[in-house]
Formats: sequence, structure tokens, C-alpha cells
Amino acid sequence: MKEERFKKNLYAVVLFLFFFFLCCTSDLLLPRSPLSILAGGRWDLLQPSVGLSAMHMQLLHNNKVVIFDRTDFGPSNLSLPSQNCQNATVFDCSAHSLLYDVASNTFRPLTIRYDTWCSSGSLNASGSLIQTGGYGNGERAVRIFTPCDGVGSVSCDWVENRAYLSSRRWYSSNQILPDGRIIIVGGRRAFTYEFYPRNPGESVFNLRFLAETRDLNEENNLYPFLHLLPDGNLFIFANRRSILFDFVNHRIIKEFPEIPGGDKRNYPSTGSSVLLPLLLTGENANQSKITAEVMVCGGAPPGAFLKAARMIPKIFVGGSRTCGRLKVTDPDPKWIMELMPSPRVMPDMLLLPNGYVLIINGATNGTAGWEDATNAVLNPILYLPDEPDPTRRFEILAPTRIPRMYHSASLLLSDGRVLVGGSNPHKNYNFTARPYPTELSLEAYLPRYLDPQHTRVRPTIITVELAGNMMYGQAFAVTFVIPGFGMFEGGVSVRLVAPSFSTHSTAMNQRLLVLRVRRVSQLSVFAYKADVDAPTNSYVAPPGYYMMFVVHRGIPSVAVWVKL
Repeated sequence: MKEERFKKNLYAVVLFLFFFFLCCTSDLLLPRSPLSILAGGRWDLLQPSVGLSAMHMQLLHNNKVVIFDRTDFGPSNLSLPSQNCQNATVFDCSAHSLLYDVASNTFRPLTIRYDTWCSSGSLNASGSLIQTGGYGNGERAVRIFTPCDGVGSVSCDWVENRAYLSSRRWYSSNQILPDGRIIIVGGRRAFTYEFYPRNPGESVFNLRFLAETRDLNEENNLYPFLHLLPDGNLFIFANRRSILFDFVNHRIIKEFPEIPGGDKRNYPSTGSSVLLPLLLTGENANQSKITAEVMVCGGAPPGAFLKAARMIPKIFVGGSRTCGRLKVTDPDPKWIMELMPSPRVMPDMLLLPNGYVLIINGATNGTAGWEDATNAVLNPILYLPDEPDPTRRFEILAPTRIPRMYHSASLLLSDGRVLVGGSNPHKNYNFTARPYPTELSLEAYLPRYLDPQHTRVRPTIITVELAGNMMYGQAFAVTFVIPGFGMFEGGVSVRLVAPSFSTHSTAMNQRLLVLRVRRVSQLSVFAYKADVDAPTNSYVAPPGYYMMFVVHRGIPSVAVWVKL
């Protein structure tokens, strides 16, 4: 009898250990099944309402997020403090901007006067948000928000200059440059570019390429995609065409091949784009040999906007299913085309710290614009750029329950989560519209690397030498801990991610740099030190704040902010 009970107990223990091993280590040791792919990551509702819809978002280096909507539609659901009412754009004492504190999951209203509708932004070298353009009384405005401590502090707010810009900037794009200036490109009926701070002498410059890429009645060249390349020149993509642009000498160096397939990629046909991670390792540590590759995904066929916006009844054409990759540093670059699991218009594309690309938000049919899209895509997609088998590069992830349509936004946080907010495909706030009411919530998507089973291999950064004043080309050390005994595999990757300004499927200034790790030394049972080389120059890494992640076995640490 005792022997039989012992066997049963032993069997139970073995069975428990088997399932424990299967559940807790399978993601590390076993290939992913279709079921796990479809269940990738998880969602967390942070705030059911912050009182306004997040059309624009920017993460600051103090881990607070500036969030704002347009200001010309009437009252929001967030009140301004009484002392701020006299400065409100409309005399309703409601806020159209707020400051969200990531750590405490709290927020407070900010005061903004000049209309920010479909505007653009960039952090400057000191970490302040330089926010440009908009509509109506905000079309030439520059607004500055400087990070401050304490979400409850009311000592810092927007500082606005209504008439700083030389041209009307509505649906323009921004990019910080190697010298710390910000270039502001395009906009509705603005076939020009200018700089902040203003260029001495001539303040605005013509760019014929913007006029050439404008479709009659549809445009399809607004919010052009901008990527600063390692040679110091600017990649500009509009509609279906792209150029290499020398903004110092104001000349086009090269025009790249047109992206195949005929689909339109910029607003209002609205696809998205990223500059894939820049590898500063091995021979790529030499700036002249760095490979730069641009990826563009989603959009809509020609005529899709007119059919959705002008026809009665509306016709919602299927969005683009294609992604294109272009190695812009190749002597004779060619687009390589791939197919997403489903069509997508108005997607956001975000670089995750492990180098994967997250494609999130948007719809299957239609275009950007009021009431001009349908069939929300609830499942994000993960793209693995280095997967050798093209059929395995896309993974379908866990769905949200909240559609994120026109006027939604998302960005990467320093803890590795993705903040998602907004969605208002209506002229005014409409909470009874079906199936896509105005959305005031904030939620976070947690990628698979944040699953609990990775705790033992997840690095924790202890110190970063020179974090507050890192110098180009200088070596520095990062100390970190791997908590699982014997789990360290002998190598890590150290990466810098520039925080992006997110609006209208455009993550302005987004950038991921994989730094050169010379050696890793063990300091104790769990502690290690990596000797790392900083980026070589400001062409590769424009000045400003970056999130530094240590990545081990594909699992990133929480980031530490560093300044170049």
C-alpha cells in the first residue's frame, strides 16, 4: 500500500515538474507553435479615460509622456485648473494636452492655445519637445515643452510662439539633424522645408520633389517619411518615390527606384516606415561601412481616399498588404517586397529593443480621414528582419479589444512596453458612434519578452559610465546583473533607441543603434561588465537623449537614459 502511494506521489511530482518545465522554459528552448504565435504578448488597460484622445505622443527622458489632441473641436473631458482658464484656446476651461507619468500611471492637464491639429514634433539635443505647425491659428506656431519633475508640478507647461515658422506647416514631418537643428519638411500645399532654429539668412527652401509627388485631389504625400542616414544625408519618402537629400547644400543627390506595386504610402493613404537597426559592430564600427535599410509597410491603392471620402455610399477599398525593404546604402539599391498577413492602412511601426519591428493599430479597408476606414485590425504583427526564411518573418500577436483607427498613436517606453492611445475618426468627440467611438483610453502592449518566464535571463542595468555626458567614439562600461544562476550565455548586446514623436502612423526621429561590445567580464556570480564603444559621430546618432537597453538572449533590460 505504501509502495503504491509512493509511486503515485512520485508520478505527481514528475508530472508537476514536467509541466513546470514546459510552461516556464518552452519559450526559451522549444520552437514556437501557431498557438503561441497567435497568443504573443498581452495587453494592459492603464487608464479607461485620460479625458482627451491621444492624436500626438512624445516620451521624455524623465519617463513622462506629453500627449495632445487638436484644440479646435470644443471641450474635451479633461478640465484645466481654474487659474489656467484665461489662457484656454476656447473659453470652456478644458485641456487639449496632458502630461502622463509612466511610473505612477497618473496624469495632469497642460495648457495649449494654438491649434495642434495634424502637427509635427521632435526632441532637441537638450531633451525639450519642439512642436511645430498645425491648423488655423497654429499653422506657423512653435511650441516648446521642457521636461520637469513631478507629475503634480504645475510649474512647467507649454511655451508657445504663434508666428515663428516661415511657412504654413500642416501634416509636415520633422527630423533632428547632426548639428542639433531640426528640419521641418512639407505639409499641405507646402512644397518647402525649413529649420528650427531658423536658418540664418534665407529661412525657407523649395523642394520640387514634394510638388511632384502630390496626387491631384488626394495628395498622398503628406507626413513624408524622413530618416537621417549614417552619411549625414536625409532619406525622404513621399507617395511612392524617395530621394537622398543633402540638406546642407540644398540638393537632391539621388532618386531611388519607385516602390513597386502601385500602392500609395503617405497620408491620407497612410502607410508607415522605419529605418531598420543600424549595426555599429564589427567592420560596421567604421562609419563608411554602416548598412542603412529602410522599410515601408501598408498604405492604400490609388483612388482609395476619394472612394471613401467623396462617394455616397462610401466604398472602403482594401488596404495594401505589402512591405518594401530598400538598402539605401547599396550602390544600386532595389526594393525587396514582402506580404503582411493581412492588408493594413494607418499602421504604426515601432522598433523594439530586441531589433524586431512591431506593426500595430490601423484598419483593413479605407484610408485616413473622418469616417473613411473600416474593419479595424486588432492584432499587432511582429516582423523579424533577420529571419532567413521570408515565410517566417511575420508573426500575428495577441489582439487588443480597443480599435485604434484614425488619430491614434503609439510609442516605445523605457521599460519595454508599448504605450497605445487615441482613435477618433470623427469631426468632434463622439462616444456613441458605432463601431468606432472616440477613444480616450490608454493601454500598454507587453511584448513576449516581458513574459514572466524570462525573468531569470533578463538583464538589469546597475551602472552606465558617462550616462549623462557620453562622448562620440568614446569607450564606456555598462555593469549589469543576470539573476538566473548559470543562465548567462557569455554575450550581450547594448542598444540605443531614440524616443519618437508619434502621430498619424509616423514615428518621427525613431532610431535603434546596436553598439560595439568589445568584451564582457564577470564580476561576481550574477554581475557582469560590458566594455562598449559609443557611436562614432552625430551622423550616426544625432545629439540628444537615448534609451540604453542591454539585451541578453533576446530579452531586453529596462532602459537607462543616456545623453549624447
